Amino acid sequence: MRDVFAMWKNTKMVVLVALSAGLYAALLIPFKGFVLIPGITEVRPGSALPVVLGLLFGPAGAWGSAIGNLIGDFFGSLGIGSISGFVGNFMFAYVPYKLWINLGLAPSGEYTPDLKSGRKVVTYVVVAILGAAACALPIAWFLDVLGMVPFAALGSIITLNNSIPSIVLGIPILLILYPRIVKWDLLWTDLMDEEDIPVAGKLSRIGAVIMVISILVGLIGGFLAAFGVGQELLYGGFGAGGDVGSAGVVLIGGIGTAGLIISSFLQNYPKKES
Repeated sequence: MRDVFAMWKNTKMVVLVALSAGLYAALLIPFKGFVLIPGITEVRPGSALPVVLGLLFGPAGAWGSAIGNLIGDFFGSLGIGSISGFVGNFMFAYVPYKLWINLGLAPSGEYTPDLKSGRKVVTYVVVAILGAAACALPIAWFLDVLGMVPFAALGSIITLNNSIPSIVLGIPILLILYPRIVKWDLLWTDLMDEEDIPVAGKLSRIGAVIMVISILVGLIGGFLAAFGVGQELLYGGFGAGGDVGSAGVVLIGGIGTAGLIISSFLQNYPKKES
């Protein structure tokens, strides 16, 4: 996570934070009236952006996604849930670019997100879904802990609401933007100091694996625990009458969320790592 903080010393990266936040907010705000869960979430075609922003702008895209979502909340859904929304949308962009480099799915040494091969497209789909799930996990867990919204319903809605635009719209957006971003020398790996750019290595790979496990255990395990107390997925969960804030959901979702954050710090090793 060193790059997340080191980027603030780079003026162009800071500008990209503002650009990312503005773009994301601009796509979120017009759809605030298309409510899915009052005061919590809405139809979000803008969810196509965070994965793309993360892959192109790295930590600037992650900060921009978090800030852009917070700006959007001021137009209809600002509340205590905005805290977890900030974290979740940060992870929505952060997880994909970290896993793109460290998980080992992309061709070795070919970490540019140009989607010029089938393997890179598959990698994009995988990291996009994991990013969407990483966004859903802390938000659904936090609001379940507060007793506001059932974990299973909210977690499944956010995951789907983020995954579909990220894949259906995100792929063509990335194909269009990538060559232009490269031409304008705005790719994050070209802007940041070399010593601040983490790359794949043994400990970073371990961190990436722990990140994936944390996301899956936290979300899927949380769903299973939620089913045990009467919760249901998607909109059926709001009429199911299940227990919100149960110990099992709080524990499993909390472990997954903690693992997600801890694994981010493990993926902190710069280019000198062997």
